[in-house]
Amino acid sequence: MQAIVSIRNLSKTYAGGFRALKNVSLDIQRGEIIALLGPNGAGKTTLISTICGIVNPSEGQVLVDGKDIIKDFRATRALIGLVPQELTTEAFETVFGTVSFSRGLFGKAPNPAYIEKILRDLSLWDKRDNRIRTLSGGMKRRLLIAKALSHEPSILFLDEPTAGVDVELRKDMWKVVSALRESGVTIILTTHYIEEAEAIADRIGVMTKGELILVEDKAALMHKLGKKQLILDLKHKLETLPATLNEHDLVLSEDGLQLTYTYDTQGERTGITTLLDDLRREGIGFRDLQTTQSSLEEIFVKLVEESR
Repeated sequence: MQAIVSIRNLSKTYAGGFRALKNVSLDIQRGEIIALLGPNGAGKTTLISTICGIVNPSEGQVLVDGKDIIKDFRATRALIGLVPQELTTEAFETVFGTVSFSRGLFGKAPNPAYIEKILRDLSLWDKRDNRIRTLSGGMKRRLLIAKALSHEPSILFLDEPTAGVDVELRKDMWKVVSALRESGVTIILTTHYIEEAEAIADRIGVMTKGELILVEDKAALMHKLGKKQLILDLKHKLETLPATLNEHDLVLSEDGLQLTYTYDTQGERTGITTLLDDLRREGIGFRDLQTTQSSLEEIFVKLVEESR
């Protein structure tokens, strides 16, 4: 299946010599949600801006639905909706008016019914006659999405879509994004919020210093790089670990009442059975046990540190 966005060896070097993108290659499949994670200055916004035709690449090629973004700029740009980081809106225009105007910029015939549907989907219909300056920050975020969807794009770029909004509104936005994907829209988002990628993305890309250092299915990434831990609450306090347990990756808590065993989920054997047998032989009993797994945040931090 042909990727809806295909990026090959994309680089961007600015006049001062700063290299914002370094040989980025990526295929984005139709109908998926891909999240790009990375610290400030990693190149996420530059990558999106280049695909959308706002920034000219220094090297490489980008195809959108099989068309070159430079040779077929108008055709490719018409397929793309962009929601920028900045809340740049016309303060004295109405909600309905500005979304309708955005549609017209792409040469689309007026379609009040479609504009109404977008505004209803984004919980903006009740605000349709309000001037933009009267909207809250969260509502302005929703309005930017409405404007980006006004010309019926098949690809939507969201650059930090929930920056500066509260947790409740952020979760509402996640529902909106998931619903858009269900309608067939391909979504690429950048985010600083690890939980955002974990909640809604199908695949996760990690960027740092202009490079795309990893792209992986979310579940596969967590399975591949995540470590699991078995935590044992002991019946009796241990002063030190017996030497017979040294072969296991064990940590004894400061109070001597808890053992933590770390193991590789990809290993042929977890070693748990052997550990429990060894504990039994040493007469070490436990009241309870539980398992935990590395969060996406821990994995992300590890990847970025390893790339330095």
